[in-house]
Amino acid sequence: MSNGPMTASAILRHYRASRADATMFVYQDQEITWSQMWDRATIVAAALQDEGVVKGDRVAFVDLNSPEFFETLFGCALLGATLVPLNWRLAPAELDVVIRDAEPSIIVLRPMFGEIVGAMDSVESLKRIVVLPGDTDIDIVANDSRAVTWNEWTGERQGRDPGHHSEPDDIALLLYTSGTTGVPKGVMISNRNIATSLDYAIDKYELNEDTVSLIAMPLFHIGGIGWSMWGLCRGGRSVILPSVDPNEIIRLFETQAIQMTFVVPAALIFMLFVPGIEEKHFPHLRHIFYGASPIAEDILVKCMTIFGCEFTQLYGMTETTGAICALEPEDHDPTGPRHYLLRSAGKPYPGVQIRIVTESGRDAEVDEVGEIWTKSDYNTPGYWRRPEATEAAFHDGWLRTGDAAYLDKDGYLFMFDRIKDMIVSGAENVYPIEVENVLYGDARIADAAVIGVPDDRWGEAVKAVVVLKPEAQALDRATLEADLIAFCHTKLAGFKCPKSIDFVDALPRNPTGKVLKKELRAPYWDGASRQIN
Repeated sequence: MSNGPMTASAILRHYRASRADATMFVYQDQEITWSQMWDRATIVAAALQDEGVVKGDRVAFVDLNSPEFFETLFGCALLGATLVPLNWRLAPAELDVVIRDAEPSIIVLRPMFGEIVGAMDSVESLKRIVVLPGDTDIDIVANDSRAVTWNEWTGERQGRDPGHHSEPDDIALLLYTSGTTGVPKGVMISNRNIATSLDYAIDKYELNEDTVSLIAMPLFHIGGIGWSMWGLCRGGRSVILPSVDPNEIIRLFETQAIQMTFVVPAALIFMLFVPGIEEKHFPHLRHIFYGASPIAEDILVKCMTIFGCEFTQLYGMTETTGAICALEPEDHDPTGPRHYLLRSAGKPYPGVQIRIVTESGRDAEVDEVGEIWTKSDYNTPGYWRRPEATEAAFHDGWLRTGDAAYLDKDGYLFMFDRIKDMIVSGAENVYPIEVENVLYGDARIADAAVIGVPDDRWGEAVKAVVVLKPEAQALDRATLEADLIAFCHTKLAGFKCPKSIDFVDALPRNPTGKVLKKELRAPYWDGASRQIN
């Protein structure tokens, strides 16, 4: 490519010209070339432009991983619009909050997610609902005058390149993550952020036009969409999996000659359960990247043995456009003198500054725990329409991550705990206050606290610790536990709901009334070297 910024639109333009007939995507039994994606993206760009969408307008997208996601992504990029991929796992009420905050002009969705439409009548910004093909009883088009099918919207339209050339500071993506209060915040991802990530990936991981990557993680996460851009940025071929399916991942490793992929530790664990996995061989697989939550050392070693390829752990967050630290393959040596590094998150990428800052505000000593602060061009410009949250997260250009860790004498980062109470379950962020607020809605609950406890599959599982009102003390606890968990499922996405509930007489609190969650967690993490799993 040229020396210009490596934006999504620049990547598509370049390889449409130089690799027009090469396969860009494989989806189920369908192959899509670079020129075909160009044609589809320009049709979407024309459709958006005809709807009055201009640079900076938001376009929301709700679906499993699909080619239409990329048609919309590149269509937005060609026009300078901002794509807002929404977490389809959220409950309709949760999605409604995000949509109202983002104020998109257009939303593209699959009918299976049509329940969110009913809550969007009062979203004044929303001019068009584009309904992707799908089997469902929800007839959005018949019930909403703003709705049109994807085929009607794109089918008879002539594609055109709007000719927009993005600037480094233009906002390409708006990715929502829950805040410590449980209120979703839109993380702005600029073209500069994306280009910074891709520049390093190309140099370090030998990405080229022969690279075959698997897109398995959800594209509404930075781990999914960021990884997808890694696979495409040098003209390689990417295989799209609609959602994480361990059996299908293993099948694609074999049938599509997958070379590289990114998965969360929970997916790695489930892949170990695939029947016959220990007898399989993966001659094409050369690199598995993993991250978004910690992994047990014995599980990691078993994965290294079974898959027989290089492993790299990535540490980062949405606010850093994904990875900013890596534990590289040469540090994955379970029998060598530095076997302890398997517990590390690795070292910062070139150009990434890392500080460990104590509660008093000074830089921590070697092996001293503090909060991770980071500064680089990977950092988000800030939160969408949240100047106070942006100001709170940044200090003189340093992003305060909320993660507690220490640096050893060799500069390796070791995660220890979380400054915030966030739980990471299967790479999904769960903020206790959201769950606690739901529990308080049950008339039998007097007090409640939600914590993360170790879980072999998910890294952490959500556990509620509750105090019952006097009139509920005589109720059967097993029945009550099931009732409360079911109640949470009516209000929250499944991954946020407690997997178990403990009943206690009182919650431990400090003199100011704050629940001592570290004390609550302690019995479950007894013997662990860190308070995350």
